Amino acid sequence: MIGVVATLNVQDGKNQEFEAVFRELQAKVRAGEPGNIAYQLTKSRAHANTYKVLELYKDQEALTAHGQSDHYRELGRKMGPCMAGRAEVELLDGVE
Repeated sequence: MIGVVATLNVQDGKNQEFEAVFRELQAKVRAGEPGNIAYQLTKSRAHANTYKVLELYKDQEALTAHGQSDHYRELGRKMGPCMAGRAEVELLDGVE
């Protein structure tokens, strides 16, 4: 299992737009990526414009497929104007 924690910072006033695009992406990931186990957006309590995406994939192949999917690329471009900098991504290996 592979985990991903992506930290995303959104520009002031862009939260609602960002969240709407993310919900669309989340629905497509859950419906169209059988190797995805979890794909959840969370929002920082301390920093109103900071979000973390918590992701789980069954293996590297599923994570690679996610990054190459049409919906990820399309909706990532739609999120771009909302962002305040690049995402910070941490990859994690499952411990069994």
